[in-house]
Parts: sequence; structure tokens; C-alpha cells
Amino acid sequence: MLQVSVDILLVCLSLWLSFLTRLGLEAPLAPLVFHWQLFCLAPLIAVPFFARMGMYRAVLRYMGNDALVTIFKAVTLATLVLGVALFWYSNRSYAVPRSIIFNYWWLSLVLIGGLRLAMRQYFLGTGFAVPGLVPFSNRQKNVAKVAIYGAGSAGNQLVAALRMSRSVRPVAFIDDDSRITNRVIAGLLVYSPRKIGSMLKATGASEILLALPSVSRSRRREVLLLLEQYPVPVRTIPAYSDLASGNLDVDDIREVEISDLLGRDTVPAQSDLLAHCVFGKTVLVTGAGGSIGSELCRQILAIGPERLILLEHSEFNLYSVSGELEATARARKSTCELIPILGSVRDSIHLHEIMSTWSVQTVYHAAAYKHVPIVEHNIAEGFYNNVFGTLRAAEAALRCGVEQFVLVSTDKAVRPTNVMGSTKRLAELVLQALSRSAAPVLYGDSDNIAQVNRTRFTMVRFGNVLGSSGSVIPLFTQQIKNGGPVTVTHPQITRYFMTIPEAAQLVIQAGSMGKGGDVFVLDMGEPVRIAELAERMIHLAGLSVCCDAQPDGDIEINYTGLRPGEKLYEELLIGDNVEQTSHPMIMTAVETYLHWDELKEALRQFESLLKSGDLTAVRTLLQQVVSGYSPQSDIVDWKYLQMGNTQKTGRPLPNE
Repeated sequence: MLQVSVDILLVCLSLWLSFLTRLGLEAPLAPLVFHWQLFCLAPLIAVPFFARMGMYRAVLRYMGNDALVTIFKAVTLATLVLGVALFWYSNRSYAVPRSIIFNYWWLSLVLIGGLRLAMRQYFLGTGFAVPGLVPFSNRQKNVAKVAIYGAGSAGNQLVAALRMSRSVRPVAFIDDDSRITNRVIAGLLVYSPRKIGSMLKATGASEILLALPSVSRSRRREVLLLLEQYPVPVRTIPAYSDLASGNLDVDDIREVEISDLLGRDTVPAQSDLLAHCVFGKTVLVTGAGGSIGSELCRQILAIGPERLILLEHSEFNLYSVSGELEATARARKSTCELIPILGSVRDSIHLHEIMSTWSVQTVYHAAAYKHVPIVEHNIAEGFYNNVFGTLRAAEAALRCGVEQFVLVSTDKAVRPTNVMGSTKRLAELVLQALSRSAAPVLYGDSDNIAQVNRTRFTMVRFGNVLGSSGSVIPLFTQQIKNGGPVTVTHPQITRYFMTIPEAAQLVIQAGSMGKGGDVFVLDMGEPVRIAELAERMIHLAGLSVCCDAQPDGDIEINYTGLRPGEKLYEELLIGDNVEQTSHPMIMTAVETYLHWDELKEALRQFESLLKSGDLTAVRTLLQQVVSGYSPQSDIVDWKYLQMGNTQKTGRPLPNE
């Protein structure tokens, strides 16, 4: 009712001003006296048009361009009808100049549309509202000031969202485009990246928000490297894909992801490679509750298998991943049958029952102990799980005629310095030997019955994944939140990194390219120095590193020394014989291998030594079998040290 009342006054005011514009100020009240009928008719014509076209349903605070278009249409139609009435009125009474109707039109647009724009700015608190003086403006005095990097459409949407939420106050834009620097966009001055320091002083901005949702990760990394030198935290807004899917809002600002720091651009997946071993098939994932295993399950479910079997020895992990996948399947109306199974890959009978009962066609073997220090302290368990677990799974697949068996391996298998890496390389040797034997006699088969090999064994080797259990990234994040110190093992230690979804996707694609015995290596990009990564994370949190050059810094980096079995630099290849595949991120390596009969004899020796607890002999044999294995620390196995190397620390394998 308030808007209707004001519009009636504005329509009459527009009509009166249109007369004054045409006739002058000699007799300002004459139009009201001689043409009072028009001043009654104009609101009666205009207000119904305004109401019919929804002008009184619009919320002024959120009025946008569509509302302005509606105002233009409503005022124009009302003016045309009034023009017809004015033509009829001029023939029956005093003459009215024809220019009156044009003046009335543009004056109505200015007054009616302009007042609504002014009220929008008033309620948003970004226009003429003065804190503490103008009522109902709700301007907050002590909100944090932020600068926005990126003055494009995303940046402008962010400014609008922040002004509406009033959680923070945008004070400046930063943009690389020289054509718009020193200009004003959405009421904010646009600064060049070279003037960020002066901008921070002039505006008092305490945070920088990245509004670059569509740029590549390499470009995002360049921006983050530039912002590192300034003592303000940096956050980012979601990508357009997340906004369109409804998962996030424009004002859902998040911390900068570590993948942005690495600057690694992903390559779109090849749909034919994804579908080859998965679509319409029965797929088994071992270690389904782990970081890689669970992501493999997510990717596989999205491709559309007939059946997905989740094998996991941890009840909690199996419960978590199966519940998530079931919810996803319901949301997508997927017809895939999900089968969660508790069990160990060391149980050959259980594995055979699973693969034969459900006629498994593809196996992704992700079950493994992967933490270097933990395996160094528990050598026998690591050996049983990584080597004999892979052996049991591979032999069950061979017996059941599984079409494709893909081993998820690691860069630590290359010239290893630890038990974990050497056991993963030994697991690779098992698959290589089996793949090159057309009819192998399986390990422990006293009847010497040859099994026809119809299974393609493939290995996929890659480095560290971001956010996996035990990863340094969550550790650094928590340490920074706690005020430090951040712990790094060595100043020069480097690692390769890849996101978990990208790694899982590439594993599926690489497995589809396998012909038997292939060792695929994923392109991990450039290695990252962990100490440098820690420094960047500290800087982007708006803090400084406490060091000799800056003793008053906020967060200290402590170097704790290399852990048992840990090495400074990881590798992905043993030899130099590398070939590129049809996928730009996947290479194939030609590695040395052992004959199956020779490897079986070595496995028997390992089993005997593990039962007797002679870990010194286990290490010696590993050096003979695994190329490049060079342990760099003493044996630190807990039971071995506690009980002495003369007592048994091993135990029989399940179902041997």
C-alpha cells in the first residue's frame, strides 16, 4: 500500500512536471486548475498496469535488471493509454501540447524507477546510508573488509551476495586486465595486482577473496604465489559447476584448496576407457573403505556397472562407504547392485567364494598397508597383507576366470628404501610373473595342476594423493589452526601429489588399456618440496613463518628428521624405457620381472622366514629379489626389537 500511494503521487508529479517542462514556470498551478481531470485519470490508468505486471510483488532489496525492464514496460504501456485519453481529452476541452505525453513518459521512468533503485541501495546499505544516522539501514560498523581478486561476472555476483549478507564488506577489486584498472565497478575501485600493497593500506582490507572459478589451476597457482607475500588470508568462491548443481551458493566461500597451490590441471577422462572394464559388468574393489578404494567405488558407480562388490576388513569403513554409495545410487536411480562384504584379502577361500559366486569380471585391488613408518614397525603384517594378500587375490581371480585385475601400486615401489615400497614392488612382480605364464601352477598347490590364465593383470603406479589418510595436508592444516608448530621431516624432502578423484579416474582408464603384465605410470607433474608447501599454507592463512630472518613470525616450522624407511625423493620409474599411451596422463614402463617358478621359490623362502621371525634374513632376501631395494635404517619392527631376533615373531598365513 505504501508503494501504491507513493506511485500515485509520483504519477501526478510526473504529469505536473511535464506541463512545467513544456509551458514554463509563469503559472505553475495552472495545469492543476485547468486539467485536473488528467491528474485524476493518470493514476487510474497507471496503477492497474503496475499491479498487473508485478511491480508490487518485487522485493526492493533484491531488485535486479528484470525488475527494471518490467518498470519500463509498465510505464510505457500506461503512457500509451494515457496518450490516447489525452488525444480524446484535447478535442473536447482545452488544448494540451502533444509533447506533454513524451515528457510524462521519461519523467515517470526517472521518478518511479529511480526511487526503487534508490530504495534498493538504501536497504543494502551501500549507497547514501550513513551508519548511525539513517534509520533501518542496518550498516554494521565493525565488519571485516575484503578485497576481491577478479572483477568479472563472478566477482560482481560475489559483491552483491556479500552486500546482501553483510557478513563482510567488499572494499576493492583486483584484476589483471589493464583496461579496467583504476576504474570503478559496482562502486569499488579496481586495483592492479602490482598495487595490492597500497590497496591494503588504503582500504584496510583484512582478507582477499578469489573470484576466479573458471580459470585453470596453473593460473590459480600463479595468483596464489603472487598473494603469498601479503599478510592476509586468501579464500575462494566455488566453481560454476558447483553453483549450477546446487551444491554451493555464490556466497559459500571456502578455504583455498591445496590443489590450487600445486597448479595441476586435470585432463578430461576418456569415456570409452572408463566404460571398458566397468559398464554393465560385475566389479570387485578390495580395500573399498580406504582413500583410493572408496573413490574408485564412487567413480565406478557413476559409470554404471551391473554389480559393485565392496570388500573391506574394517567394519566402520565398510559401513561408511556402503551407506554413502547407497544414498548416491538412490539419488541417481541407479540399478547397480551394491554388495558390501567384510573380509581380508589374505583369506584365499573367502576371495574365491566371492569371485565365483558373483562371477566377478573386473577386480581393482586397492587393499594394502601404505604408511611407511607403520609398516617399518610391523614388517610381518605389512608383508602378509601387501604381498600375500595380492597373491591370494590374483590367484583367486585366475581360478575364477576374472577378465581384468588392476593393482593400485605406488611410486615407493621404485628403488625402495622401506619395507612398504619393497612389498608393493614384490606384489607387482607377482602379477608380472603370473601374466607371463599361460598356465601357471599356483603357489602352494601340491597337486601341481596348471591353471589356464585368462586374466589380464595390470599395475598402475602413482605418488601421493591429496587428502588421503595420513597425508601431510590435513596435518598441516590442523597444526596451523592450532597455532603451530608445523612439523616437516626434512628441509629438502619432496613428493609427487595428485587429487584422489583424478587418481581413481586414471586408474580405471589405465586398467582398460592393459594387455597383460603392463606397468602404467601416471603423470604426476612436478615434485613438490614439502617445506615450501608448508610455507605457502601458512602464508595463505594470513600468517607468517617464524624463522631466523623473521623471529617475530606467527608459525614455526620444525624439522623432525626422516622417519624409518623414508627417503627424500620419490621416483616413478625403475628403467628409462618409457612409452606414451593414447592418454596424455598415462605412460607405460617396461620393467624387469622374474619367472613364475623362480618367484614362487622366493615366496616360499619369505613365508618360512616370516614364520621363524628372522627379519634380518627377510631383509637380505628382499634385497636380492627386489631391484634397487636399499634399506637406509636399522630394523625397527616392534616385536623384533622387544622379543629379540632369536624368537619367532611371525605366524602362519590364513588358509595356507
